[in-house]
Amino acid sequence: MKKVLLSIAAFCMAAFANAQGTIPLPEHPRPDFERVEWLNLNGEWNFTFDKQIAEQGLSKKNTSGFDLKIQVPFPWGSKLSGVANKNDAGWYGRTVTVPEAWKGKRVFLVIGACDWHTTAWLDGVLLGSPHQGGYTPFEFELTDKVRFGAEQSLTIAAIDNDPNGGQRLGGKQGYGDARGIWQTVYLEARGEKYIDYVHFSPDIDRSTVVVETVLDNIPDKNAQIRVRFRNNEQADFVYELKAKQSKPKKPSLAVMPPLANLENRTYRFEVKIDKQHLWTLDDPYLYEMEIVLENKDKKEIKTIDRVNAYFGQRKIGVAELPGYGYPYVALNNKPVYLQMCLDQSYHPEGFYTFPSDKFMRDEILLSKRLGLNANRIHIKTEIPRKLYWADRLGLLIMADIPNWWGEPDEAGKKDWKYCMHQQIKRDYNHPSIFSWVDFNETWGLFTKNEKGEKVYLPETQEWVRQMYLETKKADPTRLVEDNSPCAYDHVQTDLNTWHGYQPGYKWKQALEDQVKNTYPGSSWNFTGNNKQDKAPMFNSECGNVWGYDGSAGDVDYTWDYHIMTNEFRSHPLCAGWLYTEHHDVINEWNGYVRYDRSPKVDGLDAFVPDMTIADLHTLYYIAPQGDLCRDAVAGASLEIPLFASFMTDKNPGTLRLETTLAGWDALGNESVTKVASVPVAFKPYLNELIAPAKVRLPEQNGLYVLRYELKNVEGATLGRNFSLFVVKDGKPPVTEKPVELLTFDPAKFSEAKWSLKQWNVLDGLKVNGAGSGYFEYVLPWNSKISLDKTGTVTLVMEVSAKILFSKDKEGATASPSDIDYMLGKGLSNPSSNQNSYPMTDLDLRPSWLKVSVNGVACGDAWLPDDPADHRGALSWHSQKKDKRLREAGSYGYLVKIPVPVSALTEGKDIRIRIETPTDGGLAVYGKNFGRYPLDPTLVFINK
Repeated sequence: MKKVLLSIAAFCMAAFANAQGTIPLPEHPRPDFERVEWLNLNGEWNFTFDKQIAEQGLSKKNTSGFDLKIQVPFPWGSKLSGVANKNDAGWYGRTVTVPEAWKGKRVFLVIGACDWHTTAWLDGVLLGSPHQGGYTPFEFELTDKVRFGAEQSLTIAAIDNDPNGGQRLGGKQGYGDARGIWQTVYLEARGEKYIDYVHFSPDIDRSTVVVETVLDNIPDKNAQIRVRFRNNEQADFVYELKAKQSKPKKPSLAVMPPLANLENRTYRFEVKIDKQHLWTLDDPYLYEMEIVLENKDKKEIKTIDRVNAYFGQRKIGVAELPGYGYPYVALNNKPVYLQMCLDQSYHPEGFYTFPSDKFMRDEILLSKRLGLNANRIHIKTEIPRKLYWADRLGLLIMADIPNWWGEPDEAGKKDWKYCMHQQIKRDYNHPSIFSWVDFNETWGLFTKNEKGEKVYLPETQEWVRQMYLETKKADPTRLVEDNSPCAYDHVQTDLNTWHGYQPGYKWKQALEDQVKNTYPGSSWNFTGNNKQDKAPMFNSECGNVWGYDGSAGDVDYTWDYHIMTNEFRSHPLCAGWLYTEHHDVINEWNGYVRYDRSPKVDGLDAFVPDMTIADLHTLYYIAPQGDLCRDAVAGASLEIPLFASFMTDKNPGTLRLETTLAGWDALGNESVTKVASVPVAFKPYLNELIAPAKVRLPEQNGLYVLRYELKNVEGATLGRNFSLFVVKDGKPPVTEKPVELLTFDPAKFSEAKWSLKQWNVLDGLKVNGAGSGYFEYVLPWNSKISLDKTGTVTLVMEVSAKILFSKDKEGATASPSDIDYMLGKGLSNPSSNQNSYPMTDLDLRPSWLKVSVNGVACGDAWLPDDPADHRGALSWHSQKKDKRLREAGSYGYLVKIPVPVSALTEGKDIRIRIETPTDGGLAVYGKNFGRYPLDPTLVFINK
């Protein structure tokens, strides 16, 4: 008895240590399928790449001689593992002690995921057959080899090579190989007969849930299954396996009939849900369940096995947008306008594996905070705890099946089918998952013909059709997409999606083309003789990263994104979009956040106070028609067409659209004028033009913003947007006192000397000096200026720091053409890309500015950064429409340096030197580039 108590105490202490986070990822890896008796084996293991050392350890039943230490469950080669990638085969070893309290139970070693061929031994004895696969859990039974309460030697071998010549489901592991173990490893105690899995299929239309429970073996004759609602929503439901059950009414899931079959160990029955509480994005309620396998006799009920699980009472389907008839993905019979992002689901230090449960939670919270309602997990079977957070927090998930990269031979097909079925088996109960994506961009499905061309053969298309049908049979509760296409090659699908990457100025025409070609019977976006039915049409990858020649590199993504979202909201037949991407990766830098998840700065609040990128994702959206930024005539009266896109039936009450005109004149002075406040009638799912916004522009040159703020009766802002106008041929700025302005072109310097490099942008709209150095300007005296009448003189200009990016170094060439980006290979240095200008973030690149006039030191200024974001509107507006970017979005700081009148001599040239003694460089912006509509200007204010 004492030994048993000590074992229980040791087990409880281990569980407590796990809970305190003393090992990596201590939480149970599957809240959707959890047994109470389990032991986490994450943490430090012995490790070796040397087969001879591994064999010696196996023969001695002791792996302490392994020459390395590794942190499980991080893949070797990742920083968090502590082991460099030096081989494609590795051996793990550690001691384990199975608690004495588990006596009488069956004991299993469960590995969440290990890539690719995995073998295990206990005390040198082989545990079952090796496993092949890299994404889903598998197990080895230890029961007949366990010495309960005693220390034993556990060894796991992982071989991560590719004997099939490209058929292994590598996905996008070029971002970092998930080599070896990459999900939690644990021991688990089960009953003599145990629950293999349980699936919940909600039917909200009938307030029921179909429960499918599969046992590992034929149960005893008095067995029953108890379904317990852990939060006491209703009483237990008991299904007696031996009794003749009255068949429940046929569920709406026609392919899921009631079933009780002892021979195949599968039991399917229906449970009525009292006062059902639906799972929604705003209220993601989870029914927390306990499924118990029991034996019942006259005296007592004995528990054989039990698992904790959960489900969300929700329905995934297709519904028409009310009033328009457009098919949309539906949640609980209501259309959902999908605003999604592509989640590569990578971590720079853990690759496929995240450092903590909190990190996974924050991944989902980031999408929620951005105002998105869904993520697409790209070419990766996601970690269950991250899916749990999507379930718990209310975010939809489009789940990809990983692909292979070779041709479609039987080895690749076999591995893919295994992964698909195991992925569905494991993840069936996650209410967040609304769609399975079988293939992406036809990767792994092309065959080289005799000409060396890659072709999508008819027989491969037919196999894809069969896999679509097989996926639907495995999971009839969700939508299935045959292929997420970029080459118009759907075969049969529940979702008519497409990929599109382009600059902002191309989105209007692109969406008009998609809308024009979308109707039942159209062959657009399908291959062979296949045609569209009435599946929802929406975008499943978009952005500007691949829209520019050689990709966009690291740039301000927000400008093109803003234009793109305006266009998507103006074309409601397109039922949503999916932006690439959630976070940067090693060769794509267009994420909402950096690869390390540090934030980027969007700069939208410079145009509308408190505006963020989330304002481009609101349910109540006002999309101004026309260019985001346009040239305009001074003093012109304008009408801006407005498209209202209300993608909800939630009535916000009385609405008003408030418009305000703000702007910056040719001296950088800001003005703000309220324009109008007009009522906007709410209608559920309204997608129509409303009354245009009217405004009269100022007479003065400047950059002006017309702000749109949609507010309810309480004054809460439901949506923000804006239009920009550039006035060039108007009057000079209005000043309180008489002034004379002496402006000069940044490119008209008389002398420049820089330690690294000097160059100009777009024929001198902006001039750059890298390193330390100076620009010097000689200005002829203006005869209108009288020093006797002059009170003060100020130099006003827009300037920033300027670092020398790799692409701008002498001898730099365009991005290499031989890089296979699709395998994750690429440029580790984002500034190597010809289009790049790194977007503003927390990594500041400062410089120090000094100004002298006629040799007299006038002042200095700290330039915090070399920024690029939405605030660089004039830089974006000046770009050529040729699929190239030239420092797009870059801008500077408005600097005002007092100039002593005594430094000037009337009638004499004025020599101005702008320099930096540091290595931070200097950029000088003209009136058509940057943030402010001004050339450098000497302002002479009269007394």
